[in-house]
Amino acid sequence: MSQQPFRPVIRTQVDLERMWRRLMSPLGFGGHSLWMVVIQDDQPLPQMMEIVEASAPPEPEETASFAALLERLAMPGLRFAFLRSRPGRGRPDESDRAWARALHDAGRRAGAVVDVVHLAHDDDVLPIALDDFLAEPA
Repeated sequence: MSQQPFRPVIRTQVDLERMWRRLMSPLGFGGHSLWMVVIQDDQPLPQMMEIVEASAPPEPEETASFAALLERLAMPGLRFAFLRSRPGRGRPDESDRAWARALHDAGRRAGAVVDVVHLAHDDDVLPIALDDFLAEPA
């Protein structure tokens, strides 16, 4: 019997978190990566991009590069979902929040829709709530 391809419908934050949990399973990471999935008409495209060695918070020129990439890719019906994976445990730390802030800023600059950024670590997959980083200085 053949296995059905993974093609979830992503309409809510819960749907998005479920997708990331499935894609990042099993949990446990040896390094820091940034993952991007493009969602078209509420369904993820079958490709996922990984940016490795994403441990330090992004510099302003890196945020500008993300904005340029998103601007080239953005079109009606497309959204971008990002997840930061890293070793460790606990709530999102300062670096996780800096990445989420930079990705949302890049989306805003590009006129692209960026969904809630998530964090995956050794124990869990968590959303990085907008409230967690919007109140912090850039």
